[in-house]
Amino acid sequence: MVDRRALAVNTPPAIETLERPGLVDSRFTVPGMRCAGCIAKIERGLQEIDGIEAARVNFSAKRVAVRHDRQFDAGELVAAIGRIGFVAQVADANPLGQDDAESRMLLCSLAVAGFGMMNIMLLSVSVWSGAGGVTRELFHWLSALLALPVVAYAGRPFFSSAAMALRHRRTNMDVPISIGVLLATGLSVYETIIGGGHAYFDSAVMLLFFLLAGRALDATMRNKTRAGIGALLSRMGKSARVLAENGSSRTVEADHLEPGMLMLVAAGEALAADGVIEDGQSSIDNAMLTGESTPQPAGVGDTVHAGAINLGDPIRVRVTAASSDTAIAEIARLMDEAGQSRSHYVRIADRASRLYAPAVHTLALLAFVGWIIAGAGWHQSLVIAIAVLIITCPCAMGLAVPAAQVVASGALARRGLLVKDGSALERLAEVDTALFDKTGTLTLGEPVPSLDHLTKDQKAIALALAQTSRHPLSRGIMSALGAAGVSPASLTAITETGGQGISGMHGEIPVSLARGALDQTGIASTLHIGEEKIAIVYADPVRADAAQALSVLRASGLESRIVSGDRHSPVRALAGELGVEGEGEMRPDTKLALLDTLKADGRRPLMVGDGINDGPALAAAHASIAPGTASDVSQQAADAVFLGKGLMPVALAVTIARRTMRIVRQNFGFAIGYNVVAVPLALAGLVTPLIAAIAMSLSSLVVVGNSLRLARMRNAP
Repeated sequence: MVDRRALAVNTPPAIETLERPGLVDSRFTVPGMRCAGCIAKIERGLQEIDGIEAARVNFSAKRVAVRHDRQFDAGELVAAIGRIGFVAQVADANPLGQDDAESRMLLCSLAVAGFGMMNIMLLSVSVWSGAGGVTRELFHWLSALLALPVVAYAGRPFFSSAAMALRHRRTNMDVPISIGVLLATGLSVYETIIGGGHAYFDSAVMLLFFLLAGRALDATMRNKTRAGIGALLSRMGKSARVLAENGSSRTVEADHLEPGMLMLVAAGEALAADGVIEDGQSSIDNAMLTGESTPQPAGVGDTVHAGAINLGDPIRVRVTAASSDTAIAEIARLMDEAGQSRSHYVRIADRASRLYAPAVHTLALLAFVGWIIAGAGWHQSLVIAIAVLIITCPCAMGLAVPAAQVVASGALARRGLLVKDGSALERLAEVDTALFDKTGTLTLGEPVPSLDHLTKDQKAIALALAQTSRHPLSRGIMSALGAAGVSPASLTAITETGGQGISGMHGEIPVSLARGALDQTGIASTLHIGEEKIAIVYADPVRADAAQALSVLRASGLESRIVSGDRHSPVRALAGELGVEGEGEMRPDTKLALLDTLKADGRRPLMVGDGINDGPALAAAHASIAPGTASDVSQQAADAVFLGKGLMPVALAVTIARRTMRIVRQNFGFAIGYNVVAVPLALAGLVTPLIAAIAMSLSSLVVVGNSLRLARMRNAP
């Protein structure tokens, strides 16, 4: 387990865990989830099984987290989910492949449906224009030859989902869709064979096209959020050089490391396990874990963690925790648990879909039976029932959310903010509190040296020393002096000592760039030229528009505060400068506890952070944003990423998200109004399947057109 001893101040803290005797957590991917009804069926069905304590569905990631007795193995749980009516796979065995395959299938099906729809509509023009006899029959047969393979291929996402639901004696929104498409196609084939005057191939294919368009839009945005945990764990060292008692060494994979082993960690190597340094002194880059841009000195007795990088001399580390017991793995678990809490956020379209299938089945059946009783005959009654199924198709409702989200996401992208998950816009529109990390979020996260007090010769020597090192502070000096056009001095005998600095000779004069002491405002290094010592102070500049962005958020009703793992003094200084509250030295679990408290009070917090230590908080917040310079893991855990050096995209995200939700509500209002008007007409027999398909398509176009108004927000203030 993770070492629970008090950790040195220069290392990130381990994450405390709660022991759950006899219970384990398993996670599964369930790609067949389509709506809120699926969420309820899975959670309720699993919790009814003895030995399962809890089941939580993350609909956005299409994952299920199950807490259960150890007596259950993965196969039994997969079978249990299968009995509920869903195909499941162990999440670790299917990280991204299933999602990518589903997206490709939807896009291919959409392309095929679009091709078939356009060509069948061309053939139908002559029939609509009054062509009869042989010409009409020929065009019907040509339409059939095109429509049958198109329906068979493009309808697979709906047919397979409907078949799975019916096999397990349940229904979902794909069942009436499949029935409508198959009945329209079957009736059209019958009409073609007997030489009838009407065929509805164009209706069936058009229906599939618009349904696939909405589903593909949703899937494309949802699949951008899949690699958070994998990205985090992938930053650990893959293997380690383990020393034996006789002095020999061997390479051991990270998964096979055990507590007590002695690792030899070379310069530039990422640690593969947590441990304590037994020999050597170096500088450790903990940016992956803490978000701090400044490497920390580490020596004998200091604790180091998997994922940190050894920047200096080789060190020997005694393993205290490996594989899934490391601090970075614990953060990954916290991220996953926090992400699962979003499963209770159900989108408006999903809630509406609960009643869709039973309502449509009932209406279509009543229409068929009613017209049979009225003496219309089975053919006319079936045509009316098909029209009811088609005209009530939830295309407009299905497009109401994704169409607005895609347009708004494009508008935000032009302003420097990339939204990875369309549903994040809904959460961004609801936030009422903003929590900001400090380093790399409110600040640029880059140590910038103050060098104006150096003479020309001192700058030349400093540049000559700095350019031989990859240390972040040295890179800061090199960048600043290089941009100023300074030429490096000629030095000899340059050496770098891990944790100490760089030294050399300028003629007969010894020179060095050494580590300085921490002060209240930041960090410092010292330039030694002979007996002369010149202090170089570094600062992490605040983003230029940070105060303006916080002001915009305040005007939007959001209270902002700083929650950072940095030291108290710089956090409080920045908080005072920006006019907000601030708290430093917060661990990942402390930030999670704060978020839980806020949510328990009815607040909906927005988390903005960049370090791996912010990953759990980013996943647990109601909505989250990370800067483009953040660690890969933070970017994966966040709902959105802002680019550039400005903070204003964060404030714009909230403003545009709120406008987007107003458009979404308008779309739903139109979709509901459309059904209120169209359904009675279809029940009265005044609408043919073709007119029903056209009306359904026009309703979808209205929704898309209304959503396109969001594109003008690229110029929003």
